[in-house]
Amino acid sequence: MRKLFHEKTPSWLKLVFPGFTWDLTSTSKSVFLTFDDGPVYGVTDKALDLLKKYNAKATFFCIGSNVKKNPELFNRIIEEGHDVGNHTFNHLKGWTTGNDKYIHDVEKADKYIQSKLFRPPFGKISPLQAQKLKKNYQIILWDIMSFDYDQDITPEQCASNVIRNIEPGSIVTFHDSIQASTNMLYALEETLKFCNNKFDLTYSLNQAVSKSLTK
Repeated sequence: MRKLFHEKTPSWLKLVFPGFTWDLTSTSKSVFLTFDDGPVYGVTDKALDLLKKYNAKATFFCIGSNVKKNPELFNRIIEEGHDVGNHTFNHLKGWTTGNDKYIHDVEKADKYIQSKLFRPPFGKISPLQAQKLKKNYQIILWDIMSFDYDQDITPEQCASNVIRNIEPGSIVTFHDSIQASTNMLYALEETLKFCNNKFDLTYSLNQAVSKSLTK
């Protein structure tokens, strides 16, 4: 994934893969924080605490199997006013998974998550999978990848990946997983501090996507 994607998604890549939501270009100061791979106790709950501390909202792209294991934590995400999205049930990689199996896995996750937002794990999805899913979902990718899961970077480098690239309309991806937790929690707080009084972190991604589709 590090070879395919960059900290800041280049414009050419967005043009090569049209029909996905990479960012939400806006004249406002909205920035959209997103999290993949939870909910996980000891990580997601700490992220929620930080978001509450800074009065920020986010979108959690959840793995269905994790929601099944941790329903109370999933409910907390919703109760605290955050958006949720589908990240498949078993965190499947679209490029190496048969189309029927992939779609079935998304549908299985939907029974627990019930969202019209979808993010493919690893950002990898085949054209046919995307074509089928776009009938029922808005496929959300990202403008900024924190690379918090990368064990070869420091928490400070992770925070820099986000802060030096952030701009109005950015969709930022973190991971609320055990592997990413040290980098993510540090970078998240630094991002929240940086964005305070500079960007609006209270606007719903779901609302923003719906608004963009009506233009």
